[in-house]
Amino acid sequence: MYVHDSRQLIGHCRLCLIMLTVSILASCLPTPLDAETTVVIDTPMTPPYWALLERRLLDANAEACEEFYGRFFDERGYLLCVERWGGNDGPDDAIENCNDWSLLHILGCDDRVLTLFQQALEGHIRQYTLAKTTEVPLARDGMYYKEFPVMFDWVHLGEGLNGFNLLGLCTPNDGRLRQRIKRFAGFYMNEDPGAPNYDPEHRIIRSMFNGSRGPLLRKATALDWAGDPIEVKNRFEALHGERNYEEMLAHFKDYNDIVGDHPQNLCATSLALNAYAITGEKKYRDWLLEYVNAWAERTRANDNIIPTNIGLDGTIGGATEGKWYGGVYGWSFSVIVPQTGEIANRNTHQLGLSGFGNAFLLTGDPKYPAVWRDMIEAINRHQRTENGVTTYPTMYGDDGWYAYRPGRYSHGVLPIYFWSMSNADRERVGENSWLAFLEGRNPDYAVSAFSNDLNSIRERIAKMREDTTTPDTRLADATMRYNPAAANTLVQLMLGGLHPGRYGGPLHARLRYFDPIRRRSGIPKDVAALVTRMTADEIDVTFVNLNLTESRELIVQSGAYGEHQCRQVSSSNATQLVDAPRFSVVLKPGCGNSLTLQQDRYRNPPQLRQPWDHGHP
Repeated sequence: MYVHDSRQLIGHCRLCLIMLTVSILASCLPTPLDAETTVVIDTPMTPPYWALLERRLLDANAEACEEFYGRFFDERGYLLCVERWGGNDGPDDAIENCNDWSLLHILGCDDRVLTLFQQALEGHIRQYTLAKTTEVPLARDGMYYKEFPVMFDWVHLGEGLNGFNLLGLCTPNDGRLRQRIKRFAGFYMNEDPGAPNYDPEHRIIRSMFNGSRGPLLRKATALDWAGDPIEVKNRFEALHGERNYEEMLAHFKDYNDIVGDHPQNLCATSLALNAYAITGEKKYRDWLLEYVNAWAERTRANDNIIPTNIGLDGTIGGATEGKWYGGVYGWSFSVIVPQTGEIANRNTHQLGLSGFGNAFLLTGDPKYPAVWRDMIEAINRHQRTENGVTTYPTMYGDDGWYAYRPGRYSHGVLPIYFWSMSNADRERVGENSWLAFLEGRNPDYAVSAFSNDLNSIRERIAKMREDTTTPDTRLADATMRYNPAAANTLVQLMLGGLHPGRYGGPLHARLRYFDPIRRRSGIPKDVAALVTRMTADEIDVTFVNLNLTESRELIVQSGAYGEHQCRQVSSSNATQLVDAPRFSVVLKPGCGNSLTLQQDRYRNPPQLRQPWDHGHP
C-alpha cells in the first residue's frame, strides 16, 4: 500500500492495530458449542447414595492410580522393571500396567490420571524403542520401531494398545496423537513400504506376526515367542508358572504356524476406525470394511464358523494343509503345559468379534453382528448329552468337535445384544446383573457394584504396599495385578456402555459427557449420572448436582463417537426437540432429575471431536 504522508501512515498503523486487537480478542472468546438444545434441571433432589458412591469412586480411582504410578514408574515414565521381549512378560505388559487410565478420564476422573497415562505412554515408547534383544532376531534393533511394536500377534499388540486407542476420546486435537493414529493405521494399509502387512488382492493380513516392520513370513520359533534367556529361579515370580527359562521355551514350542491370516488380526481394524474418526478420510473406512467383509465371506463359506487360518493365496486353511481350524491360536490349538503336563486349549478366534463390531459402529449394518450370531448358533447345534448333562464344544480338530463343556458357546452374546437390542439376542445372554438392573429387576445393583469397586481399589493398593520386589526382580507383568483402575461399572452405569475389553477395542456406549466449562471430556465435578433403562430407541438417565451452592453444566452426547442421534429429550416437566448428537444440561444447585432420550442409533459417522471444536472432522 502506497502512503502519501506521515499522517496517513500513522492513521493506517492505528487502523491495523485496532484490527489486530479485535482479532486477538475474538480468538480468545469461547467457540460456540455444538449443542443448541439446553435442558435446565431445577428440581431439588436429596443426594442419592449411588451418586455419592459414584463420585467417591471417580476420586478414589484418581488417588490410587497416582500412588501406583509413584511406586512403579520413574520421572521419565519408564516402568521400573526388567525389560524383556516375549509373549509372557513383554512390552505390551509394561503399558498394560496403566490399563483403563485413559478410560477413567473419559468418564470424568481428575486430569492428573490422563497426565500420568500420557507420561507413561511417552516413557513406554522410548523405553521399548531403546530396549533390544540379543538372541531373538525380531527385535535386535529395538522392540519398538516408529513408535509401534516391530511385529507380534494381536493378542499382545491389542493388549499393548488398550489405553492408546482411547486417547482420541480425550485429546483429539493433540497433533502428535493424530500423527500416531494415522501412522499406526497406515502400517496395515501398505502406506509404509517397510511394513507390507496387507495383501489387497487376497484381502488378508499376511501373518499372525505383524507390526511396524511388516509380517513374519516363516514359521515362528519358541525363541521368537519366549524372548532372550533369563534367570528365573530365586529372582522372578513368573506369573505364567514357569520355574525356569527352559519351561518358558517349552511353553511356546508348538507356537509355529503363524504364516497367513487369523481372526485375531481383525483387532487391527480398531486402528483404522480411530484414523477415520479423527480425520474423516474415506480410505480408512474403505479398508476396514474391505477387510471385515472378506472375513464375513470366509465365515459364511465355512458353514458359518470363522476359520483360523487363511493362506497367503487367500484360501481357507491355505497355510495349514487345508485345515480351516489349523494354526497357532486356532480351533485345534491344544498344547501341553510344561509345568504340569496338562493339555491347554488356546483358541483365540473370539478376538475377531472386534472387527465386526468396528464395522457395525461405522455403518449400523446388522449384517455384521449377524455373522457372529449365526456362528454362535452353528456351534451350539453340535451339542451332546451324556448322563443327562448337555455340553457344547469349544475346539475342533482332525476328529471333529472336542473340549465339550456345560453351558452354551457364548462368546460375543452381550455385545451382539447391545448392538441389536432385540429380545432374541437378550435371551441368548441369560442372567446378567447389569441388564437385570436396567430391566428393573435388580434395584440394588448400582450401590453394590460401586461398593465392590471401591473395595477392589482398597485391596489392590493394600497389596501393592506389601510388595517387596525391586526393579531388578520385577518382570513387566508383575505389577499389573496392582493396577487399581476400576472402570467397568462406571462405563455401564454412567454411559450405558460396554467396557472396551483387553485388546484395544473402541468404546461402545449410548451416552458420553463433556465439561463445557473446563473444555474436557468427562462428567463435570460434583455431577453424577446413572443410566437406568435402555431400549432400542430410548435411554433413561438420572443426573444430580451434589453441589448445594453452585450450578453445573454438562454436554450430553449420544454415543461415544457421536454415532447416535438424539431426537428429543423428555423430563417430568417438558419434552424438547434436539435432532442432534448432543444437547446441554444445566443443573441448578442441589438439583437432579431423570431424562428420557429418544435416539436414532448409528445414524452418524463416528467422530473424534469435542463439541466446541468447529472445523475439525
